[in-house]
Amino acid sequence: MKEKIIEILSGVREDVDFENETELVSGNILESFDIVDIVSELDDEFDIEIGPKELKAENFDSVDAIAALVERLMGDE
Repeated sequence: MKEKIIEILSGVREDVDFENETELVSGNILESFDIVDIVSELDDEFDIEIGPKELKAENFDSVDAIAALVERLMGDE
């Protein structure tokens, strides 16, 4: 799953080392438009729906955080 998430992230911002970065949002690496693209791609790829309450910096600050969010949402369905 992490490999697919990194692939999605790299499609949005290929200039970022997503495997090692842990402050994607809080470090202002990803912008709001990037998050919109990422959410759309994650929704499609994993057949989930990331709602407004999940749109918090801590859910998108690292690949691990994004993977945890996706896993949690996949388990809720």
